[in-house]
Amino acid sequence: MRQINFLIIFALCLALVLFSLQNTETTAIQIVEGVDVEAPLALELILAMGLGSLLAWLFSIWTQLQGQLSSFQSTRQLRAKEERIEELEQDVEHYKAEVEEKQLPALSASEPMREPVPEEAIAD
Repeated sequence: MRQINFLIIFALCLALVLFSLQNTETTAIQIVEGVDVEAPLALELILAMGLGSLLAWLFSIWTQLQGQLSSFQSTRQLRAKEERIEELEQDVEHYKAEVEEKQLPALSASEPMREPVPEEAIAD
């Protein structure tokens, strides 16, 4: 991967040098009224390209930070919901235990639990 990166950077630098050698005529740029800058066309274009690349890079960083912030908020919300689910599951278990405790005393202590006798056995 390092070799591929090197080749890409080398090719871009070579193209930039060749471009600079071909575009040496001087041109004027008016920055604000009354302020003119004269420089070779290649230099002006390279500076404009560099400024555009810098702005694209800054925008890329900004969008990555926004994505990370959004991801962090989503993770925090998910964790809070999972904790709430665990609390509700514990409540359900607690309520089930209460219901079972209230149903057991309803059985008479004098009557043991018996299995129902099938009707076929009674008919014989």
